[in-house]
Amino acid sequence: MGKDYYQTLGLAHGASDDEIKRAYRRQALRYHPDKNKLPGSEEKFKEIAEAYDVLSDPLKREIFDCYGEEGLKGCGPSGGGSGGTNSPSFSYTFHGDPHAMFAELFSGRNPFESFFGQCNGEEDMDIDDDPFSGFPTDMGGFTNVNFGRACHVQGPTWKRQDPPITHDLRVSLEDIYRGCTKKMKISHKRLNPDGKSIRNEDKILTIEVKRGWKEGTKITFPKEGDQTYNNIPADIVFVLKDKPHNIFKRDGSDVIYPARISLREALCGCTVKIPTLDGRIIPAVFKDVIRPGMRQRVPGEGLPLPKTPERRGDLVIEFEVIFPERVSVTSKVILEQVLPQ
Repeated sequence: MGKDYYQTLGLAHGASDDEIKRAYRRQALRYHPDKNKLPGSEEKFKEIAEAYDVLSDPLKREIFDCYGEEGLKGCGPSGGGSGGTNSPSFSYTFHGDPHAMFAELFSGRNPFESFFGQCNGEEDMDIDDDPFSGFPTDMGGFTNVNFGRACHVQGPTWKRQDPPITHDLRVSLEDIYRGCTKKMKISHKRLNPDGKSIRNEDKILTIEVKRGWKEGTKITFPKEGDQTYNNIPADIVFVLKDKPHNIFKRDGSDVIYPARISLREALCGCTVKIPTLDGRIIPAVFKDVIRPGMRQRVPGEGLPLPKTPERRGDLVIEFEVIFPERVSVTSKVILEQVLPQ
């Protein structure tokens, strides 16, 4: 005598589609090997999946109702089922993945989250009987737990979040000086309300770049990566990067201005016109000898400090002395006379 799929699910013949689904959910929860550690639970879990695979399919169910398991699987007498009546040309073998079927029926979420934690009122669950009646009493060190009425609460999840996805966010020193708003368009996949199909979706992410932010600052948009039924979307992370500047270099909250002066200016003194990030020009007078590589600070003319943007770093003048390619004989004689040994 073959398997009785109705008996496997605890159903009577003639059960409705809704009753079949509810019975599968109830039995699959009861015998899921991740929760039920009793011997034989894995095999029982597979039998429940096969029973649901047959009874939830109208064609398979009709053949099973008429000819039993033997007729369904094409191994009855004369290719037929009970009573020797010939069944239609059909041969069924269960090749499904019980765990994939389980995940699909629960739309990829953790079905056990409905049964753990503190109750939130007297909310009814979607399962008729106590799904834990077949579970071992020792569950992770909690012995003889009385669950009482189940309730919908947040519990542990089986999904794992995808690794973060990082993108560079290029900003100018002027952006850092003033602060700015950047809008980044992304395309990601999103799960439709049916819990299975996927759609492509465009989204605009708005980033408020604060005054004085340092290079390497990270701006995170949680769970904006691709979404499927069995994952937690990745976080999208933008990493602040400085755009190369045509005048300045950045050193933390200071900005460096490379000033090129002649040897004559370095020795005899000069006035250097120093540009600033907000477009002003600061004249700086130097009367002493300027050595190559020497630095001079202009306080408070750099970038805003990240934690106290009302204060600013310094503008650093870094001198580069340009030596002449050639010196005439007459000039050499004069230099030898005036320059110290």
